[in-house]
Amino acid sequence: MTNPAGNSFVYVTYIRTTPEKLWTALTDAEFNKKFWFGTHQESSWKPGSPWRLVFEDGRTADAGEILEVEAHKRLVIRWRNEFRPELRDEGYSRCTMELEPLEDAVKLTITHGLEGPGEKFVEAVSGGWPKILSNLKSLLETGEVAFRQAYPANANPHASTDIPARS
Repeated sequence: MTNPAGNSFVYVTYIRTTPEKLWTALTDAEFNKKFWFGTHQESSWKPGSPWRLVFEDGRTADAGEILEVEAHKRLVIRWRNEFRPELRDEGYSRCTMELEPLEDAVKLTITHGLEGPGEKFVEAVSGGWPKILSNLKSLLETGEVAFRQAYPANANPHASTDIPARS
């Protein structure tokens, strides 16, 4: 990714699971809803195929395309926010998910950044990914999510994440 402004977010977590189970969690729409605050991804998960992140009410949150797929190891998605004009105007981002087995766990590294200059999108994903991935880790390890809402009821949703609260 060409990123002249250096605007990217990196998150690393270790999840006690298998690469196969983590891959399924990341790519299965119904499982997504459990940890991604009701939203889910839609794609055929093949390079060049369209990709969408969809709100519970059917609206498109983000849209783009699958760039790379190496099942159980690596997924690269090019996407742009579609519901917040100030984020949409910053253009496309590139999100790379890398899975690496380590003993009885999997190291999951998410690198998400803009393809061009801007900072609002990276600020938004840096508030959203930690809660989403904490939910994913908790769900796979315990069967329960850590957070039921993307942000507290009294918080400004646009300050911490790009996913609206569930009603």
